[in-house]
Amino acid sequence: MDILKKLTEEFRLNPGQTERTVQLIDEGNTIPFIARYRKEATGSLDDQVLRELNERLSYLRGLEKRGEEIRAAVEAQGKLTEELARAIQNAQTLAELEDLYRPYKQKRKTRASVARERGLEPLAEELLRQEDRMVPLERAAAFLNEAVETPQEALNGAMDILAEEVSDRAGLRKKLRSFLVQKGVLAVKAVDPEADTVYRAYYDFSEPVQKIAGHRILAVDRGEREKVLRVSVSIPEEQAKAMVSAELVRRQNPAGECVRAACEDSFDRLIFPSLEREIRSMLTQRAAEQAIKVFSANLRQLLLQPPVKGSVTLGLDPAYRTGCKIAVVDDTGKVLDTAVVYPTPPQNKQKEAARTLKELIRKHGVTTIAIGNGTASRESEAFVAGLIAELDAPVSYMVVSEAGASVYSASKLAAEEFPQFDVSLRSAVSIARRLQDPLAELVKIDPKSIGVGQYQHDMPRAELDEALGGVVESCVNQVGVDLNTASYSLLSHVAGINGTVAKNIVLYREENGAFSSRRELLKVSKLGPKAYTQCAGFLRVAGGEEVLDNTGVHPESYAAAKKLVLLCGYTREEVASGRLGDIQSRAESLGIPSLCTELGLGEPTLRDIAGELAKPGRDPRDELPKPLLRSDVLEIKDLKPGMELKGTVRNIVDFGAFVDIGVHEDGLVHISQICSRFIRHPLEVLKVGDVVTVWVLEADPVKKRIGLTMKGKPKGE
Repeated sequence: MDILKKLTEEFRLNPGQTERTVQLIDEGNTIPFIARYRKEATGSLDDQVLRELNERLSYLRGLEKRGEEIRAAVEAQGKLTEELARAIQNAQTLAELEDLYRPYKQKRKTRASVARERGLEPLAEELLRQEDRMVPLERAAAFLNEAVETPQEALNGAMDILAEEVSDRAGLRKKLRSFLVQKGVLAVKAVDPEADTVYRAYYDFSEPVQKIAGHRILAVDRGEREKVLRVSVSIPEEQAKAMVSAELVRRQNPAGECVRAACEDSFDRLIFPSLEREIRSMLTQRAAEQAIKVFSANLRQLLLQPPVKGSVTLGLDPAYRTGCKIAVVDDTGKVLDTAVVYPTPPQNKQKEAARTLKELIRKHGVTTIAIGNGTASRESEAFVAGLIAELDAPVSYMVVSEAGASVYSASKLAAEEFPQFDVSLRSAVSIARRLQDPLAELVKIDPKSIGVGQYQHDMPRAELDEALGGVVESCVNQVGVDLNTASYSLLSHVAGINGTVAKNIVLYREENGAFSSRRELLKVSKLGPKAYTQCAGFLRVAGGEEVLDNTGVHPESYAAAKKLVLLCGYTREEVASGRLGDIQSRAESLGIPSLCTELGLGEPTLRDIAGELAKPGRDPRDELPKPLLRSDVLEIKDLKPGMELKGTVRNIVDFGAFVDIGVHEDGLVHISQICSRFIRHPLEVLKVGDVVTVWVLEADPVKKRIGLTMKGKPKGE
């Protein structure tokens, strides 16, 4: 198999582009580094495409390796033909390879292997010839021995051999697999039709294999695991059996009928159960891949939500009996104060709580309040909204998802960060910091605990961890990391830096003070030249010796960047003060191609350098719409059909989007209500963190369900 050629075709690249990209991967370069600093080699492939290419490269290499193993195993048996060798060479999937190997694989004891041991293979071969003069039962009498006592027993054994032989045919299995995908129907029944469960919608459910949505597959799988549902695949059985019989049946005579019976037995007993498992597994894998993609897209948008900068923030972790935990943090996330108040039932000490919060707000100049969305969130939100109305200074609030906050609070990392606080106060700090800088805070939490996916606990752990880890790494490197303030957690996601090196960076910082330059990284234990090359461009040093250290310009391009500044006619004073806002237009006027030649750079790198010099220290998240902050509160009973509201998209799933509209329960915008045109998935038009206008379709206070639309005010309202 020509892997490079296959990748070139599948990803629609040119051969040189593929070869250079694979070489960079094989040299041990990280995906973020390749995407950002080797654009000329890759043709400016983004990190998402690079990850997909790397994953496909691994699969194809695994396929090639397995093909070589199978070829060697068959050759060792002396059974390798030119035709089989060609088929192994051309196999496109692991399933195809295993089908080819199936007849040669050492099997456990089967009915066919027992029949062979009893000397019945010659009888099976005679049956297969289907001669008109043959009377199967009479001929079977010639094969009786100590282990075979009757002609019928001999005939049955020969038919078992034929059944296994036809089931091992790779071409037939491929044909039937395709038939099952095209014509199969997933059928679901309830184990107990009278039981009231969350799976009631699937008690008598069926849908073609080709069309069934991923979230339904995952729901059905879970219901089956919980022994609430029975699931099977149904197909046009007669048509499928005819396909099997066509492989061996040549004549309409007694021997041919025996062969037909063997083929039908093969389908019922050997082929269909195996293929049904494969189809179910394929459906689950396909659904999991889709769910992981949705989870990854949601996580990316959540991590890249714009920070609320320059704001002293009060984090409020709501609770009933144990009280609401309060933490005030300054604009850098440093904890200034903590408290516990009891504005919610059963204590209802609202006056005392209001007095405490007002004092904290005035004392520290709090401008934003972050409220966790867990237990007692609605009561806490109503209390905060009332409090804000009484204040002289402008203060706003936002309900923040606290998914994973308890996981972080009880972690070893949180204990190291805040040894003086108990678990609940750490959670309040985390909630405040999530509003200030979602990325810096959320990287401390296992992505699976962040709660922006569907059925994430049912996903294959390795695939989910790899995908989500890639998203976190991509986001961290896209934004860049302040070398002198970043936590160990944040540093560990920078390209080229592992957990040990991240700890060593923090330790070096504690022992030697702030880094004055990127070059100083080379003094950190276990951070060698290769790791430095991978990570340096993603780390920022503000106010250091070198202005370029606070940009995304890689150290390898410093000389070219400085020469570019001179060619564009800037003075030293302008460079020192960072007044290079029009460098891109100056470069354009000088001519990009000629500058590339003079500086020895490719055009993508030159444009990236100019962009970084124009806005040193920039945060790409600052260019995104700001999060929706509130100063009042609604209850579900206040909602009326047709009411227009602003909301924030909190989660996206296959069938719609959940939107926070300032009520304790998020409302669902079904996929059919997102826009007037047809869309296949909500991610085509929405992302987590989007601020959207919605209209209420229905609100059920009893079931705590809110239906919303984004298509305009419902008619008749």
